[in-house]
Amino acid sequence: MHLSSEGVVLRDYCRDEDRILTILTRKYGLITAFANKANRPRSPLAGSTELLCHSTFEIFKNRERCSVDRAECLHSFFGLRANVEDLALACWFAQLMGELAYGENEADEYINLILAALYNLEQKRRPHNLLKPAYELRLLTLSGFMPDLVTCSCGGIDNDASYLYFSIEGNLTCSHCISPGMPGVYALSPGVLAAMRHVAYSEPRRVFSFSLSEDGSRLLREISEAFLLRQVEKTFTALEFYRSLV
Repeated sequence: MHLSSEGVVLRDYCRDEDRILTILTRKYGLITAFANKANRPRSPLAGSTELLCHSTFEIFKNRERCSVDRAECLHSFFGLRANVEDLALACWFAQLMGELAYGENEADEYINLILAALYNLEQKRRPHNLLKPAYELRLLTLSGFMPDLVTCSCGGIDNDASYLYFSIEGNLTCSHCISPGMPGVYALSPGVLAAMRHVAYSEPRRVFSFSLSEDGSRLLREISEAFLLRQVEKTFTALEFYRSLV
């Protein structure tokens, strides 16, 4: 069976002259595919199957084995390689997408999200402290980990942004319900809560269209990472490497 779709290379494992790819495709979700001789400098697959490449793929599927017959690069995101922090963040985006995206389903929202994040990162349209948490929170939302950002479950009268806290369990808590020393709880500013609601609930094309103060950006980044690690309950090499740089 032949599959044809655009996609983004989330992982490229090199084995001698060949590559084993994890590709997020628009039509078929996550696919693991073998790219024969793609490591040869003059291979027609060399430039279109590198990590982070946005390409169109012609893939042959035989039972459970997939191989790339042809690929044409649409955008290589080569500019990200000029800055080690940008590249490290892009690799984190790719690793997290590979972890959370569903397999064998149409993946329009997933692929649009990572492409928007990579374009914003390459063009330096958004700082890391906004781009990273927005990507994480939106991807968690798409993957079934949407936080409840409406109000505290108690329905108390002071459920406004000035008196709300966020728990990394994924819900808001008001000042009446919070317990002293409760772990994994962050006091929210109105701006940070508004940003979190925007990221989780806005239409896809507007996910990264918001701004925050420097302090608010730091808080949002801390909250999103803590929430992600609590929900997924594992460590990530790409995240650890990125942390070592910033």
